[in-house]
Amino acid sequence: MRWLVEAAVAKGLWRRNRFSVEERVNAALAYMAGLSYREIAYVLGLVGASHEAIRQWVLRLEGLAVGVRRRRRRAVAVDETVLKLGGAWLYVWAAVDAFSREVLAIRASFQRMDLDAEAFLRIVLKTCEDKPLILVDKGPWYPNALRRLRLRWRHEAFGLRNRVERWFRTLKARTRRFSNNFPVRRWRGALERVEAWLRLFTLWYNWVRPHQTLGRPPSQEGLT
Repeated sequence: MRWLVEAAVAKGLWRRNRFSVEERVNAALAYMAGLSYREIAYVLGLVGASHEAIRQWVLRLEGLAVGVRRRRRRAVAVDETVLKLGGAWLYVWAAVDAFSREVLAIRASFQRMDLDAEAFLRIVLKTCEDKPLILVDKGPWYPNALRRLRLRWRHEAFGLRNRVERWFRTLKARTRRFSNNFPVRRWRGALERVEAWLRLFTLWYNWVRPHQTLGRPPSQEGLT
């Protein structure tokens, strides 16, 4: 929590007024944990601000990019799931370190083809010092992309690839609050706004939420 507040202060996300940075960050994290804006503002009274103010705080915090540490990785589980954006099908791609359980990358797209898979895998490789084993299902969009990138891969239904399946269960437990359908106020930039939301959720998952198995957030491995 402290490092997130310090990062928000360093980036100058908010001007000073009657609400502290700590209150704003706490409210944003409560939202990512599953509470609605109205529950935070009115039902639970966690902060004396309107639900619209809290929504704006979340949008500001989405701009706080906290990258994944680049390191050697033995195996990475990759998969995609289906959500909706304004009623249209949306594919969300995710990659999880099979051993640290850290979410390495996310991406959203309206298509699910080998070029989409390749674009996503290139993002994943930026978090790796080497070329790890990629664990995938039998989706036909993976083999050509993996070959072009000269990556080793293995089809796996369960085992270590289950790490990414568990991540999607956690994600959908949150998006179920709005029926797994991101609302659209305007279509221009809508996909980018969804990806910003996903990055903030990933930040919360990697750095704030204690993992049930690890007993700590995945990205805190080796930190003191």
